[in-house]
Amino acid sequence: MPATTALRRALAVTAALPLLALAACGYGSQAKDDDTVRVAAGAKKTDGLDSVRIGYFGNLTHATALVGARKGFFQKELGGTEATYAVFNAGPSEIEALNSGSLDIGFIGPSPAINGYTKSGGKNLRIVGGSASGGVKLVVNPDKVTSLKDVEGKRIATPQLGNTQDVAFLNWAARQGWTVDPQSGKGDVTVVRSDNKVTPDAFRSGSVDGAWVPEPTASRLVAQGGKVLLDETSLWPDEKFVITNIVVRQEFLEKHPKAVEAVLRASVESNWWINAHPDEAKAAANEQLAADTGTQLPADVLDPAWESITFLDDPLAATLRTQAGHAVEAGLLEQPDLKGIYDLSVLGKVLEAAGRPPVDDAGLGTAQPRITHAPRR
Repeated sequence: MPATTALRRALAVTAALPLLALAACGYGSQAKDDDTVRVAAGAKKTDGLDSVRIGYFGNLTHATALVGARKGFFQKELGGTEATYAVFNAGPSEIEALNSGSLDIGFIGPSPAINGYTKSGGKNLRIVGGSASGGVKLVVNPDKVTSLKDVEGKRIATPQLGNTQDVAFLNWAARQGWTVDPQSGKGDVTVVRSDNKVTPDAFRSGSVDGAWVPEPTASRLVAQGGKVLLDETSLWPDEKFVITNIVVRQEFLEKHPKAVEAVLRASVESNWWINAHPDEAKAAANEQLAADTGTQLPADVLDPAWESITFLDDPLAATLRTQAGHAVEAGLLEQPDLKGIYDLSVLGKVLEAAGRPPVDDAGLGTAQPRITHAPRR
């Protein structure tokens, strides 16, 4: 299939997905934050804003946001500006919310960030920080799959056509010498696009033989008797690859850089606290998950899932470039121009103030200095 045809079909599917999510929950369900820090009486507003709208997913790879909300780090840094939250199930719906202006800042995976940036011609979004690495595994039914070569001919679930894990699995399958049509998922191995919420049931029923999925879905499958056949970290240099970024609307970044700086300070503080207090942070993340979704993760799922994720401020830009290349090779994306997808200037300021080294944008930073709007008098 020509790459342009594949791209057109992939984008058509991707464009349709947000409509389903939005019909179900608007632009993300509102997070419950009854136990988080409230706006302090008399506190000064940041950039004159009444609120900053922050989006994230209800899973552990977004624990920077979960902990930041639960412990009040975002609210503390925003002062008299209220931190409000929206929880999303999929990247396309969060990108749609950002592009529409109903969301200001979002924690999101690399593939949606790339798609959102390229589809707008580089005009709508910027990656301004990192959040997490790792937390993705190939889990299989040990009665059907005992080695990597046994994956051939099996049915393997990924979360969504063209999402970060889908691209990663297609790339890995190609490296094994197997051919898979990226659109239908049919070939030497069958790719079944399955929402993370229903994949455990599909695995239990035997309708899929395994899944290439993020945490905590991977650990849910292990708790059901699955076996981790491959941890994606083993495929990357230094065993690090971006799984969660922080993305902002360009217009918001230009008009309200102090608000973006406040959110990034809170993110850096959250990651520091997570790494300094791992057990407390794990509990806080689980409490916020329960507040957002109504269900806490059991220990046999939470503990191994938490151990497999690294929380860091570096967006690992070089790995995003590689992931984009994998999508191109799979036929899901035409060669993108990612120059300017990163603006790490605000993060650099935050890290410098914290006495930490700067991070690299892998040559994908903004070509021109960012021009901010003059403050209102």
